[in-house]
Amino acid sequence: MTRLFNEPDDFLDELTEGLIAASGRWVRGVPGGVVRSTRSPEPQVAVVVGGGSGHYPAFAGLVGPGLAHGAAMGNLFASPSTQRAHSVAKAANEGRGVLFTFGNYAGDVLNFAAAEEQLRAEGIDCRTVLVTDDIWSAPVDEISKRRGIAGDLTVFKIAGAAAEEGADLDEVERIARHANDRTRSFGVAFDGCTLPGKSEPLFTVPAGRMAVGLGIHGEPGIDETAVPTAAALAELFVSRLLEEVPAGVEKQGARVVPILNGLGSVKYEELFVVYRTVDKLLKEAGLVVVDPEVGEFCTSFDMAGCSLTLLWLDEDLERLWTAPADTPAFRRGSVTAREQVSVSETEAAAEKTYGQASAESQESAGRIAALLGSAAGSIDSAADELGRLDAVAGDGDHGIGMQRGIKAGAAAARSAAEAGAGAGSVLIEAGDAWSDQGGGTSGVIWGRMLQAFGKSLGDEKPVDAAAVVAAASEARDVVMGFGKATVGDKTMIDAVVPFVDTLAADVQSGLSLSEAWGHAAQVADQAARDTAQLVAKLGRARSHGERSVGTPDPGAVSFALIATTVAGELS
Repeated sequence: MTRLFNEPDDFLDELTEGLIAASGRWVRGVPGGVVRSTRSPEPQVAVVVGGGSGHYPAFAGLVGPGLAHGAAMGNLFASPSTQRAHSVAKAANEGRGVLFTFGNYAGDVLNFAAAEEQLRAEGIDCRTVLVTDDIWSAPVDEISKRRGIAGDLTVFKIAGAAAEEGADLDEVERIARHANDRTRSFGVAFDGCTLPGKSEPLFTVPAGRMAVGLGIHGEPGIDETAVPTAAALAELFVSRLLEEVPAGVEKQGARVVPILNGLGSVKYEELFVVYRTVDKLLKEAGLVVVDPEVGEFCTSFDMAGCSLTLLWLDEDLERLWTAPADTPAFRRGSVTAREQVSVSETEAAAEKTYGQASAESQESAGRIAALLGSAAGSIDSAADELGRLDAVAGDGDHGIGMQRGIKAGAAAARSAAEAGAGAGSVLIEAGDAWSDQGGGTSGVIWGRMLQAFGKSLGDEKPVDAAAVVAAASEARDVVMGFGKATVGDKTMIDAVVPFVDTLAADVQSGLSLSEAWGHAAQVADQAARDTAQLVAKLGRARSHGERSVGTPDPGAVSFALIATTVAGELS
């Protein structure tokens, strides 16, 4: 378990401060993560990586000459927020465009996509390459749905080396996609990992058993088998990976880079025992092994497990893979000396001001802030259960993420209301803070939802039943358009849609807002319970298919809980 921490809520900030203090030769801090502390001899395409914390050296440990230009850092196992990804990209940009590259997880995809949209609106060309190397998470005919695990390293390294050579954004994007197409990974775990402040791991594996096809965020394996010997594990890794040779590769005589990655608790000596057989089997299969790597490259806190990645080379990929790099955690060859960046002190943040708001809207703003505070209390009480639900087929962090997000949202709403903001501005501020601090899928979804609700209400008109229905409908449509989920996918939308439909119908029939909201909350609660019978089709739980049946979706449950809490306050 993770034993060394102060306050769990401060873990990300404190680990970032420590990393920067220890690694100032390579990185400097910016809002949302880190960027290089040195200046390139000539402007380069900025390769920006990122994801949740808890995976060091991914992602911040891979920032430096020859590799990434910046890393957006999310909370533990939660994607960085849109604000964080945008901030890091702006700081890393050298005027030749930005390439985002990260593992294919729902929260990361949503947040980085929103950041890319903002950058393009500001005139900065930005592209995205998803890493999809995990062969166990989806079949080959659905390869775009696969997760990114330790194969992140190959894509990041190839893209960073191409940028170092002076390639333009089109070429850096092309070669990164090519590297991803030529990368395959497969992982196992012997036990789960425990987050700071928690007494139980996100998942467990029975003694003497091994989870097959695990995810790096604590998602349980998709299959289970007896723990093999080191040699037998090597045979499992190699045989499965050689069953799926990338298109265009002639296996006999092919040149490959093997990367044996420890996930946190498996020691280097154990990895070398496994790699002994990996090397032997690859050569017996007629392959040429090039620059292998054995160690920790993408971890999962203290998870006991490991993975094998194969990068199938061609001439360009080999040149870029073997090119020099110098980062806190990955070094190869010798890079040219770089000038340290001189950074002026950050100016104090300006005090926020808000536009004119009617007295009626300001009164509603105070009430909304109080409702969010009550909802935060309900989520805090239910956080452990929400995490338990999420751990069945996901990564177990939904409760923690909701706690962080709604706590920040409620505080921002209270501050805005005390500053005289109207109802709309209070909700917009709450959504922005929730998205930034909550991170992950739930953070960006709730952020978008509250912002859409607030924009619809505005700061001048009365917050009556008709206005609330219109705002709720707008929030539903925005989130469905953004997240692409529909009813039946086993997501929060399964509770949101019936809630909004019921609220609208009841107000139309003449019920008061309090009565309509109360009935809609009951409907949402039942809809959330009914998701237990659904198979997950989106998000991290999608990879586990039938495993999710029998357990309600935690996002739908948390939405229903918030709706029910508000109903109680309104009545």
